[in-house]
Amino acid sequence: MSPETSIVVPVYNEEGAAAALAREIAAAFDGRDYEMIFVNDASRDATLAELEALKAELPRLRVLTHKSNAGQSRAVRTGVLAARGPIVVTMDGDGQNPPADAPKLADALKAAPGEVALVGGRRAKRQDSAAKRYASRWANGIRKKLLNDQADDTGCGLKAFRRESFLLLPYFDHMHRYLPALMIREGYQVRFEDVGHRPRTTGASKYTNLGRLWAAFSDLAGVMWLRSRARNPGGAVEV
Repeated sequence: MSPETSIVVPVYNEEGAAAALAREIAAAFDGRDYEMIFVNDASRDATLAELEALKAELPRLRVLTHKSNAGQSRAVRTGVLAARGPIVVTMDGDGQNPPADAPKLADALKAAPGEVALVGGRRAKRQDSAAKRYASRWANGIRKKLLNDQADDTGCGLKAFRRESFLLLPYFDHMHRYLPALMIREGYQVRFEDVGHRPRTTGASKYTNLGRLWAAFSDLAGVMWLRSRARNPGGAVEV
């Protein structure tokens, strides 16, 4: 039988963080009908070995692994394609998203009307460097103004969405940062909830401000083009 909720976590070189995060997710969803899917994006450290060793302890844990590194968005998509639940919750693999907040987003989406396809997390007290917080605030402001996606913090990895809605979206690298805009493009509504945020205690960030800025220009232009080419029929009725 399919679970109610699938938690999808992309991981890349998160040795020391992935196993602890999986245990936290299991504790947060204890007593619920769920599965968790960790997608190893061809890590070069012991991430995969740690997750495989954990499967006996956590029977709801599924581990998928890419043969080649393909990036966070592809890892999320791999997890969603494999998910068996109608509600998918994503979170970053570095442990900065507190798993305790994940059930709240899933419950908010389940209680929402069908036209709401996504409930995104909004980091209330972000625990990152001042430079990273400033760059994120600047980028979020530009993106929100140009795309009108209602999102103050689209970079937050903690999101809950309807699996069937996600699978209607066009795939491209870094699409995980544009999920609110892409959902709205398909005619859905999006909502947001405040969530916690923690300092990174293991490993290193896979992104830099300069790298994000370079990708953001082309991605933003692409999403603006996608929005300009959208034609929504307002639904379809079989006659």
